[in-house]
Amino acid sequence: MTYCVAVRVDQGLVMLSDTRTNAGMDNIARFRKSFTYSVPGERAITLMCSGNLSITQGVKAMLGRAIKDSALDPDVETILNCPTMHRVAQIVGEAMCTMQGRYRSTIEMQGAAADASILIAGQRRGGKPRLYLIYSAGNFIEATEDTPFFQIGEHKYGKPILDRIIKRETSLEDATKAVLVSMDSTLRSNLSVGMPLDLTVIERDAFDFRVRTRIEADNEEFQLLSHSWSAALRKGFEDLPNVLD
Repeated sequence: MTYCVAVRVDQGLVMLSDTRTNAGMDNIARFRKSFTYSVPGERAITLMCSGNLSITQGVKAMLGRAIKDSALDPDVETILNCPTMHRVAQIVGEAMCTMQGRYRSTIEMQGAAADASILIAGQRRGGKPRLYLIYSAGNFIEATEDTPFFQIGEHKYGKPILDRIIKRETSLEDATKAVLVSMDSTLRSNLSVGMPLDLTVIERDAFDFRVRTRIEADNEEFQLLSHSWSAALRKGFEDLPNVLD
């Protein structure tokens, strides 16, 4: 299983993913699910993947091949030279559609699921920070003021904190805390989601990554945040009125 979360607020974008994959009780492995692409000073993009690993790896390979080909032929369109973030979403969706058309029926004949989804977050010079969710069919939706975050994978345990905290005016720092707490809640409730984590933060109009780091299980800051959140919940629970009085 997977848990990936991406948030868009006025100050920028925050993306967080785990690294555990689960193809059965005795087949657990670790794979990176978050990938970054940039032209510093011009654009910064993060992709996060969930679902059938062969499909999402194939999509990533197609995107990477186009970037390499564009170095020799500038007419090759890629996510790093296309004119808008909307076009970035279209390019990723087209790659997803190609992979699904090529392998979906064969995968399903073997009894496996071919569904996959990808989150795309980024900003290019001249545009606003954008966040998209790509579906298996290659179609996509964009985050709005009413829905400023997307989750893919095992999302239910981490959603309540995001519903309560994330608004367009939420600061980038508070949005980062919220996605980390959201992940911590999921880690505690579902063994199919696991460390380490990949965190990416894009500050508005920086066109580069403010944060691009891996959080290991022994990370002191993450442990402190987890313990502080648990303590705050216990304290808040104790302060609730007694309904039996």
